[in-house]
Amino acid sequence: MSAVATKSSIIIALWATTSLLLQGSSNCCSAFSPSPLTSTPRRTATPTTTTSLNLDGPDPGTKLVSNRKEIAFDGSRFFETGLEEEDCIPSQEYCLVDPQNGQPIRLSVEEKERMFLDALQSYYVSGRQVMDDSEFDALKEDLAWNGSEVVNLNRKEITYLEAMQAYIRGEPIMSDGDYDQLRDELREDGSSIAVDSEPKCYIDSGVCTVTFQQDKFRNNLLYLPMLSIVGFLWLGIGYEILDGRVNPLLLTAFGAPVIGTLGKAITDNFIFPDNFVAYGPCPSCEAENRIYFGDILGVEGFDKQGKFKCKNCKSEVIVMKRSLRASTLPKN
Repeated sequence: MSAVATKSSIIIALWATTSLLLQGSSNCCSAFSPSPLTSTPRRTATPTTTTSLNLDGPDPGTKLVSNRKEIAFDGSRFFETGLEEEDCIPSQEYCLVDPQNGQPIRLSVEEKERMFLDALQSYYVSGRQVMDDSEFDALKEDLAWNGSEVVNLNRKEITYLEAMQAYIRGEPIMSDGDYDQLRDELREDGSSIAVDSEPKCYIDSGVCTVTFQQDKFRNNLLYLPMLSIVGFLWLGIGYEILDGRVNPLLLTAFGAPVIGTLGKAITDNFIFPDNFVAYGPCPSCEAENRIYFGDILGVEGFDKQGKFKCKNCKSEVIVMKRSLRASTLPKN
């Protein structure tokens, strides 16, 4: 009886142990088995930044005007209008008005500079105002924007213009010698105030004027004959005195001051007294002409005023030696 009870206890213990082991294995597997996906993963929105370009342009129909072209904007594109390169824009530059059709005329910078100088010299020299103040100011501003140096007068040029105006009024502010020296300095500096290289004509009188210049090359050629004669005499006498023991080149170099001084003195006093050669364009046709002031071997020539007939247009031209101002005769 006791043996049967013992066996029963052992069997119950084994059953209990086996049940516990099976329950633990089931819990362990359930712990490591993946769980089913029951929800859709949440999508994270990435923040975006929107940048607007500043494309603000002119309003449709706007016209942009330059010195060369007129450009219009229609809201989406730029395009050129009917203005050509020769067309002038009065609001942007100085223009002449065609007296026949009233249309503005474009001028080059050189033409504007010539008009500016003519207006200055007409006002200061002859006292005539060829354009009103507003027109002159517009022309001066246009030249300044174009970088022209004509509108920038230095102290000498201003003094020269004031001296001419005072002389016309009969109230000279400097002597003739000082005026001539100032004028010569301006001409040597190439000032456009003291030199009119381009002819200009006055409609009311029909007189055309221009400023001549000294022909230094031909003026110096007048001394060549006597310098050559004096040079040969120096070499001949020196060769005879020194018996040919000195190189002729050294002898010429040694006597150059004597040859130059003697040759110039003979030329200025006996051959070409008061010689002066000037040249310039004809005031009427712009053909180049020359004139000689002074005497030739005792024959009297032009002194303070010279006259010649243009070889091209046959116009009579009068040239003043002191100012080198050349002008034609008034037309009847």
